Amino acid sequence: MEGRPALPRGERLGPAACGLIASIGIAQVPVVRRLRVAYFSTGDEILSLGEPPREGAVYDSNRYTVHALLTRLGCEVIDMGVVRDEPALLEQAFTQAAARADAIITSGGVSVGEADFTKAMMKKLGDVAFWRIAMRPGRPMAVGRIGNAVLFGLPGNPVAVMVTFLAFVRPALLAMMGATPAPPVLLKARSAEPLRKKPGRTEYQRGTVTRTPDGGLEVRITGNRGSGVLSSMVQANGLIVLHHAQGNVAAGDEVDVMMFEGSI
Repeated sequence: MEGRPALPRGERLGPAACGLIASIGIAQVPVVRRLRVAYFSTGDEILSLGEPPREGAVYDSNRYTVHALLTRLGCEVIDMGVVRDEPALLEQAFTQAAARADAIITSGGVSVGEADFTKAMMKKLGDVAFWRIAMRPGRPMAVGRIGNAVLFGLPGNPVAVMVTFLAFVRPALLAMMGATPAPPVLLKARSAEPLRKKPGRTEYQRGTVTRTPDGGLEVRITGNRGSGVLSSMVQANGLIVLHHAQGNVAAGDEVDVMMFEGSI
């Protein structure tokens, strides 16, 4: 319509938006530059690919998961590898990350019982707003700032890393990019099975949504529910969102599902 903007400020330039701009003869538009995000894993037990296996150690899957999530989002990723649980190395990594990036993401070192070097360094170098969230998986999560960089300290468990990224980090990074904030679109589906849930925290359970013979939508829990089992995320096509005040779910009850398409 004449006199109205073709695209509002804060619109992400997807395929349709790019085509719309071209259709009205505009060759260039002002955009926000790509967000720079520095990422590293922490822990003496973390192996980089190519290192020989050793007892008590695990290969670093989180770095590759987070790299893929950030790439899908359109960020410029600064991969800083694995940082050992040594204060001097952690201080150097945080300082370099804050100097180079708009946001810093770490995994590991924020859970109760883990080596507290990462927590101590975050407190020493920056301002941490909070450490824990009433959610599952992903309760231990740090959010704050080091210098001009926003800090996201994610848990070490692979599924918890993905869930906290989708629920918190992704919306925050989109806002930093200048995108207009928008809550996730939640799909309604009937649970194929009873789900146990304690009121007082939000839970994100991995699920697969399918269409039933009568045309409705049904969701079923996928795979092993452990927070370290990534195969359950591969099998799932969304997260069942059980809200803060919600209790147990009976088979046949409607639940909300945050679908993965476009996110992972």
